[in-house]
Amino acid sequence: MIDWTTLITYIAIVLGFVFIPGPATLLTVARATSSGTKVGIATGAGVAAGDVIHTFMAIIGISAIIAASAALFTIVKYLGAAYLVFLGLQAILAKTPSDPTAARALPITAQRAFRQAILTEVLNPKTALFFLAFLPQFVRPENGAVALQLAVLGTVFVLLGLLSCVVFAVTSGGLGRFLRRHPTVLRWQGKIVGSIYCALGVRLALQER
Repeated sequence: MIDWTTLITYIAIVLGFVFIPGPATLLTVARATSSGTKVGIATGAGVAAGDVIHTFMAIIGISAIIAASAALFTIVKYLGAAYLVFLGLQAILAKTPSDPTAARALPITAQRAFRQAILTEVLNPKTALFFLAFLPQFVRPENGAVALQLAVLGTVFVLLGLLSCVVFAVTSGGLGRFLRRHPTVLRWQGKIVGSIYCALGVRLALQER
């Protein structure tokens, strides 16, 4: 089982990720702003359900990789590191949209928002690659079954992500107005998130099997 030091470190990092507004939280804010808090929470639940699927995919893929040759592990490790650095640079250099949370669509039901959020999250290849690159950084073979460790890490990520989406859904009215009036916040947000991704990419590249 995962040791407490690793788990606490992981939780602290994930909390930093999920409470810095990203695509999932902005989607939740947009839905809650246009269709109400209930729909926003349903959207967050859909994102969480999609992340459960990504966790399962990561468990299958990473378990096979760790059991395979050192060369294959190294190749995938560097691919994951390169992707994280690319994602970080993209976030740092991205231009801030003038009105990212404006939602003009007609209100939808919570059930439909839930289904759409699942599909949006599952069909996002960047999310799949993020799970593939991020979760294994906290796996230690000496702590037991790799698949079980990945399942625990994925579950923690899903629960904290859901908590974040609920908070953003409940407070989306004021937050949405704030973000629309202060585009500079979004500009610095991208730089902060991008820097974290780049740092994780470097850490992954230096990690031993």
